[in-house]
Amino acid sequence: MPARTQAIAIRPVGGIDRVTAAEWDACAGPDNPFLSHAFLSALEQSGSASARSGWAPRHLLAEDADGQVMACAPLYVKSHSFGEYVFDWSWAEAWQRAGHDYYPKLQCAVPFTPVAGPRLLVRPQMQGLGLDLRLADAMVQMTQAAGLSSAHVTFSTEAEARALAERGWLLRMGEQYHWRNDGYSCFDDFLAALSSRKRKTIRKERERANGLGVDILTLTGADIKARHWDAFHRFYLDTVEKKWAHAYLTRDFFARLGESMAERVVLIMAEQDGRLVAGALNLLGGDTLYGRNWGAEGEFKYLHFEMCYYRAIDFAIEHGLARVEAGAQGEHKVSRGYLPVPTWSAHWIREAPLRAAVAGFLEQEREAVAENIRELAEAGPFREI
Repeated sequence: MPARTQAIAIRPVGGIDRVTAAEWDACAGPDNPFLSHAFLSALEQSGSASARSGWAPRHLLAEDADGQVMACAPLYVKSHSFGEYVFDWSWAEAWQRAGHDYYPKLQCAVPFTPVAGPRLLVRPQMQGLGLDLRLADAMVQMTQAAGLSSAHVTFSTEAEARALAERGWLLRMGEQYHWRNDGYSCFDDFLAALSSRKRKTIRKERERANGLGVDILTLTGADIKARHWDAFHRFYLDTVEKKWAHAYLTRDFFARLGESMAERVVLIMAEQDGRLVAGALNLLGGDTLYGRNWGAEGEFKYLHFEMCYYRAIDFAIEHGLARVEAGAQGEHKVSRGYLPVPTWSAHWIREAPLRAAVAGFLEQEREAVAENIRELAEAGPFREI
């Protein structure tokens, strides 16, 4: 091990406020807004991600002899599997039927955020020295020392997941739907790349959505006011209620997001007769627009497609972005230009019987997911050249 990494010590801390924004962001980098100190702080300080909500922070810091943070990882002790989007409910049920406790467990992730990106965060000048793997080894040690069932690194990069698999972690593949900008100068350029039938369908959907008698606004920075966040929080709660889910994100979270990250927020809102009736929340990364939450008060056919998918494409083209990530679920996204891509996670399970059962399941799941991605990509909306 290089001499300059030998003196580095790794320790957990009980909140993102235990490390400065400058040190954390020096490891996280500028490209992924969800890994930023500001985003994680908004989650924790608002109570959205806390011990009370089942997300007890245990972030890992790798510090040199002077106490400077050289690497870090967003880490939580979980008492359930809600808000993760990489589902292990069946593992928990099987282990509990066998008479064992699956919870608590360790989760290296961004709470409530199925957005891929690095999870083992290392300063650029320290890359390649093994600090990322030392962070992962520290998670294993924490799991063993506390008698936890498992540790999970979810929505990581493929390189991270495969590196962990080489150290005995179990590899998992999922899928999401992303739009790629192939140098389009306008939305019609994108449409021209589609088959005639798909092109006509999208044009018709856009015409109908924009003929509903609502004004659609794309807001960012100082243009986003408290009334927009008030309305969006209502939409969020309405969506949660319809899905029988849990409303983790508080109104205070959205306020903090607006205060600390306004320039990275792209809020698409629909207004009808002076009342805000629908909204789609996106965050802006280095070269990617990340779609997150959506909600509406009332039924507006095709408005969801317009605000979540097509306006996001408009924004990406206008700003020269490489991608729009529309998140998990929904094969209907494929016909609208969002193609399936693999996502990755890695799982370390302490007890051999559960580990063996999960390993067998994941092997079959990876084959099924890979085949589904191939089939959906082949049936995509783009015309043959």
